[in-house]
Amino acid sequence: MKKTLIAILLPLLFLTFCAPREQSNKPKILVSPKGLVLSFWTSVREGAMQAGKDFDVDIVWKGPSLEINIAEQISIVEDNINKRVDAIVLAACDATALVPVVERADAAGIPVVTIDSDLNSDVRKSFIATDNVAASEKAADVLFELIGGKGEVAILPIIPGSSTTIMREKGFDQGLAKHPEMKLVAKQYSHAEVDRAMAITEDIVTAHQNLAGIFAANESATIGSAQALKSRGLAGKIKIVGFDAAPNEVQVLEEGVVDALIVQDPYKMGYMGVKTALDLINGKEVEKRIDTGVYVVTRENLHSPEIQKLINPVK
Repeated sequence: MKKTLIAILLPLLFLTFCAPREQSNKPKILVSPKGLVLSFWTSVREGAMQAGKDFDVDIVWKGPSLEINIAEQISIVEDNINKRVDAIVLAACDATALVPVVERADAAGIPVVTIDSDLNSDVRKSFIATDNVAASEKAADVLFELIGGKGEVAILPIIPGSSTTIMREKGFDQGLAKHPEMKLVAKQYSHAEVDRAMAITEDIVTAHQNLAGIFAANESATIGSAQALKSRGLAGKIKIVGFDAAPNEVQVLEEGVVDALIVQDPYKMGYMGVKTALDLINGKEVEKRIDTGVYVVTRENLHSPEIQKLINPVK
């Protein structure tokens, strides 16, 4: 009798303790940034997580450690396709290399929304970002004014092949075309690394003694170029127009090392990325292109309510 009772109870105990936990019925959305280091991506995450709370969505936040780790991001997306997430919000490390895996997601019925950095494909359902061409053309205009209407300038783009980099280079080139008195004498990629941006800047100022200005096309380039000018005693003498408004960038702006920042709205990108992905899950029509805006931040307007809300969004 005891053996019979044990034989009956053992399977029941196994089912009780070993059965899988009940899965959440919430939609699950992967949000994959280009990297995890820069403050820009922290703001994107805050926006995405707030949208997850507002719309009752499970957010999977996972990206490569560095923006140059393209293969790592591809693997992350593949893994989440296999796990059957409901949608993907992606800032693509490379405009071409990510296309096949996004096509695979689309074929599996998983809609993809790109933010910040787009793909060389229409397979994604919506692209949410700054108009990087217009923003960088504005950077050229601001730098032109800062250097007094003429002089030698340099640009520190980010990573070759990234759609964001391509667009920012294009915009700056358009700005240069409007201002022939401003001569581009150097262009070197920072690869989103502060140390590399610092070393590049030091090389450029050594090679070009008459350098008047620098366009640093992202956070790491801005900080690296600022550190280089400070160490050379050139802060304020060579004008810097940076990109984004991380706390350390705002600090060097206030110190007078950087003269202006071209600022995006990363919080809005994260928030709208999740909202748009959820709309797609629910079968709604979405806009193919959503422009999140761009702002010029200087020491004069830094503490205005509009700019403070932008760089310190309400969580």
